[in-house]
Amino acid sequence: MPGVIDADTHISESEGMWELMEASMHPRRPVMTEVPDDTLYADINVLWLIDGNLFPKPAGRGGFRLVTPSRSKGQVRRKDVLTACREITDVPARLADMDKLGVDVQVIYPTLFLVYLTDDPELETALCGAYNDWMGDVWSKSGGRLRWVVVPPLHSMEASLEEMRKGKANGAVGVTLRGLESDRSIAEPYFYPIYEEAEKLDLPICIHTGSGSRTLLNLFDLAVSSVFANQVVLPLFAFRDIVANHLPARYPGLRFGFIEAKASWIPYLLHLLRRESRAAVAGGRNAIQRPRWRHETNVEMFRDYRIYVACEADEDLPYLLNYTGEDNLLIGSDYGHTDPAHEPRMVDVMRARDDVPAGVIEKILTDNPKQFYGL
Repeated sequence: MPGVIDADTHISESEGMWELMEASMHPRRPVMTEVPDDTLYADINVLWLIDGNLFPKPAGRGGFRLVTPSRSKGQVRRKDVLTACREITDVPARLADMDKLGVDVQVIYPTLFLVYLTDDPELETALCGAYNDWMGDVWSKSGGRLRWVVVPPLHSMEASLEEMRKGKANGAVGVTLRGLESDRSIAEPYFYPIYEEAEKLDLPICIHTGSGSRTLLNLFDLAVSSVFANQVVLPLFAFRDIVANHLPARYPGLRFGFIEAKASWIPYLLHLLRRESRAAVAGGRNAIQRPRWRHETNVEMFRDYRIYVACEADEDLPYLLNYTGEDNLLIGSDYGHTDPAHEPRMVDVMRARDDVPAGVIEKILTDNPKQFYGL
């Protein structure tokens, strides 16, 4: 039996990462700036300055929170995960944490890159390149236990493809996208070169929650809407568009995963897609033209389209398994982002469940993420 694969963990980007930017771009590297902790920013008092903009923006319209930089007051006092583990500046310490949690392999996603950073293709390429180089080095020091997903600089398709090839050679097991990118649906033809290359490299497309659309981000006040509208639901937009436009049929060797958006939305979106398909057929020539639903059952669709969804340990799995089947759910702990009350003990929690057969639990913890990430 393979060991447990934690399908969704994170790194908190550190100052050292930006030292990997090439000399010509080094003056534009992210730098930390500190503000007093008696402002409305409170204990999020250290921020990244990137091309004149501050990240995170922890208050107001267009606001978002991040667990980077680690020097922020709220992060310094954390007791759940050591800073060196969150930043992966101490690989042995992170591996020791994994051993305590009963995890054999972690798949690591970014933190800073969960939000839209810049319109500048040159700067974006430099930032993504430094991140991907750092993660390749982490993998090389981990004995293969710390795997990661490529962050592509999507303003430059050529640079994105190069980062994907480089990542594949240095321990990457996927390519991460947000549900919207630069105000584009990720089902648009602009992204087809990414999918073609990912299929060749056997790298799945990993659609993670995140604020990829600056336009959408700026519509919502963080105090009113939290991050639900501009971050959490974006993978749902992507699921609808990818399935409705049958992109998995276009790329029959490509796997698609929806990460950290929970899984309880699946029945609703499948219902929506079936109704859309029936309306297109019934409406005849005057109907909006949409591809027809091609699958007899929901389980068949997940299987044939190679779609995987990351659930959470307290979701109604018996109900969801009726839609996805046993082979297309996986789970991540969100290690590095969560507090002790959340998902870190997912292995113990999942194995303690008595409403799902033990063999299915082991598939979710081991076999399914192994298949999805090609491990």
